[in-house]
Amino acid sequence: MSTRPKGAEVGANPFSLWAVLAIVVLGALLFVALLWMIGTGIGMGTANDGKAHVEGKGLNGYAAMADYLERRGFAVEMTRNPGALERSGLLVLTPPAIMKGKDIDKIVRARRYIGPTLVIVPKWQAMRPIREQRDKAKKGWVRLGGAGTLEWPGFFDEISVATASARNGRATWAGAGLSGTLPDGKVVMSGAGTRLVRIVAGAGQPQEPGQPQEQGQPQEHGRTLAGFMDDGGSYQGLEAIALDRVLHSGEDDQRFPVVFVFEPDLLDNYGMARFENAQLAEALVRATGVERGGAVVFDMTLPGYGRAQNLLTLAFTPPFLAATLCLLLAAVAVGWRAFLRFGPPLVPERAIAFGKRALVSNAAGLVRRTRRFHLLGPPYADRVRERLIAALGLPRALHPDEADAAIDAAVSRALAARGAQGEPFSVLAARLRAAGRPHDLLKAARDLHALERTLTR
Repeated sequence: MSTRPKGAEVGANPFSLWAVLAIVVLGALLFVALLWMIGTGIGMGTANDGKAHVEGKGLNGYAAMADYLERRGFAVEMTRNPGALERSGLLVLTPPAIMKGKDIDKIVRARRYIGPTLVIVPKWQAMRPIREQRDKAKKGWVRLGGAGTLEWPGFFDEISVATASARNGRATWAGAGLSGTLPDGKVVMSGAGTRLVRIVAGAGQPQEPGQPQEQGQPQEHGRTLAGFMDDGGSYQGLEAIALDRVLHSGEDDQRFPVVFVFEPDLLDNYGMARFENAQLAEALVRATGVERGGAVVFDMTLPGYGRAQNLLTLAFTPPFLAATLCLLLAAVAVGWRAFLRFGPPLVPERAIAFGKRALVSNAAGLVRRTRRFHLLGPPYADRVRERLIAALGLPRALHPDEADAAIDAAVSRALAARGAQGEPFSVLAARLRAAGRPHDLLKAARDLHALERTLTR
């Protein structure tokens, strides 16, 4: 004789209730997190590759600018989805020098009545650190070579970009009530063109709007390091800090401005190491009409990190996010109902139950579905004949016609003895065999059953 310890019953669940719940919840959360990461691209590797974009942490990147604006209360976002470029708010474009001008122009023109655009022109040719510096260099760090050339045909062709050496190796800037020194005092990049209004000027004190340049004044005093297009829009914030006269303001008050930063050292990580440059970045954002809490979107599609929109991306993007949350809540409800089941699973009932009543009911249902009612009459009549032959003691070997005649004679005697009238057996049986509709079939069967009871009572 043997005994089992408590809890060692055959078929007992090896996991506790809470262990099963923890496994299911953790697995579901990890699965949803995986779908979200695939849809949004998070966790698919860093873009800190030494290039001039918002995720670059080298001297030529703009990670510091995005971090500073976010800490100052702006809703900073980095997008790799081309569809997100048409959202409201400030869009910051950092296209590379090899970009096609028509591609940039397509994005900027599509936003003229959606939101302001800030275009930062590339300057440096970035290189990897030399071998002696690689051990100390962090990921994404670069060495700055010379300033590269820039040609974007098809994008504001009336604007020209030039580089020049600063006098005395010290390049300064002034604008938006601020001033400072460029981190690299040798090369300055500036822009020039019709309808281009300066908001950040080159070295020295900025000129008053409309004031002619004094003779003997260094040429870099007139350089445009940052400016906006005087294209007929009403840009009050930019006009307030403009260093040139605005001639076409208010012609189209629905249009949003396009701001150019020709000297990227004003806003890149190299320049954002200075506090006055950080202040200038916020001043430019505010001048475009974006206040704290407003959206500042940094583009990652032009630097080569664009990602096409897919079903997973849409699933976690409004307004489809609401449907995704509803499906997740429905899955949680179904899982919770399954988790609350107590005891062993119920054995399903048989499709065809045991017993004569169930067998007759199933057979009747089959006949009803197939509508073969005309097949029921003859077998029932033959079965009644057999029972009456046995009840009246007639020979079993009689021919059906002889048996019907013998039963009719017995019916006549029984009815005469009772002084009643009725149809003979052969007539009722023939009517039952000829019935084709359920009503006629049921009536003939009842009459035949009543005759049977009369003879066997």
